[in-house]
Amino acid sequence: MKNIRNILNSRSKGNGNFFVKLTKILGFKPKKTKYYQTAFTHRSMNIKDDEGNAINYERLEFLGDAMLGAVIATHLYLEVPSGDEGYLTKMRSKVVSREHLNELGKELELIDLVESKIPSGQFGDNIHGNLFEALIGAIYLDRGYKYCKKFIYKRVIIPYVDIEKLEGKVISYKSLLIEWCQKEKKTFNYHVYEDTGNDDVIHFAVKLSIDKKVIAKARATSKKKAEEKVSKRAFFVFQNKISKMI
Repeated sequence: MKNIRNILNSRSKGNGNFFVKLTKILGFKPKKTKYYQTAFTHRSMNIKDDEGNAINYERLEFLGDAMLGAVIATHLYLEVPSGDEGYLTKMRSKVVSREHLNELGKELELIDLVESKIPSGQFGDNIHGNLFEALIGAIYLDRGYKYCKKFIYKRVIIPYVDIEKLEGKVISYKSLLIEWCQKEKKTFNYHVYEDTGNDDVIHFAVKLSIDKKVIAKARATSKKKAEEKVSKRAFFVFQNKISKMI
């Protein structure tokens, strides 16, 4: 408990009133503050409790992911009675995609509440979504399912879950393109190579071939981004055919 109190004291003095910001985000006053302290503690702080267990947001992230998935699944089940398991699973994936969770975390500026020894500018995009999930986990442990559900409806379902729009939303153009190629028995190949050019940062270029014909090219700062970018370009080439799968 001493470690938790130390975090609390440091934040109260040096993080622009942690609890004022937190209460504004939550829409209610937290009761058991230790959960929220943990939800915004990065592993780089290397803090442990009296039993030697690590104190950081990663376990709460796991819990929050499960709670978010459960609330979204229940909402979709009730809202779309005609949807089968495959449809509901796909729709839930669109709501809780890593990209969307990162956007939610950025929107709430959760990164400003993090206690870390790593400068915020050095974090990857995924920390925003991780913090959002950890916050949901903290809400569940602090105030239970009712408050957890209310927060998810306020921050996720009401503003963003539109069934018609979700049906046309693409999570991963690469996955969609590969699924279409496999269904249509088409061969495909992503040829990725390093392409630094005149850039200071290393870039990767990729050529996407379908049935041995180059369909699109793209470049980005990582292989994953380059493949997604080239897949998106290829998607628009075959949009009328692929859209039937969405």
